[in-house]
Amino acid sequence: MSESSPIAVNGKITAVLPGTLFTVELPNGHKILGHISGKMRKNFIRLGVGDKVKVEMVPFDITKGLIVTRYRDPNEVRYVPPPRKRR
Repeated sequence: MSESSPIAVNGKITAVLPGTLFTVELPNGHKILGHISGKMRKNFIRLGVGDKVKVEMVPFDITKGLIVTRYRDPNEVRYVPPPRKRR
């Protein structure tokens, strides 16, 4: 394992901050500042308070992290647009 390889941990979003920044609480009780990865931004993945996420941190600065994945709640109701009417 490399010295600068990222550390992947699961966490829960506790606050939404301006500029696509989030406060993420880790299982050990620490709170870090997280920002969205490019793929999540590109695919318009929405995050809110209470969402469970996967965060990658570098060992050099463990106060910040990159939010890589949002774990879906199986009970979440997703919006499905109605089918388009054909002429």
